[in-house]
Amino acid sequence: METRATFVNCPGCGLPAEVEHRYTLTSTDGPLEGAKIRCPRGHWFNGPLESLTGAAAPPDDAGEAAPADARQRGGPQRDGPASGAGAP
Repeated sequence: METRATFVNCPGCGLPAEVEHRYTLTSTDGPLEGAKIRCPRGHWFNGPLESLTGAAAPPDDAGEAAPADARQRGGPQRDGPASGAGAP
């Protein structure tokens, strides 16, 4: 019997992650394929395979930094006055 390893991009770092286990999840929209994946850096994820593989999309231009959209996500702001500075 021949076994083949399946790899997807790690959502945490983008390295190849091996699918260690596959299983079926039940949902209101029907069955979903689930998987447990692990990458060489030690990250592991467990959940619906389509959400694991869709989370690892690389930036459009790997040579440039991604746009500073942390403000849109509510992340820390690095420019401008410190929080509370100049408040009346």
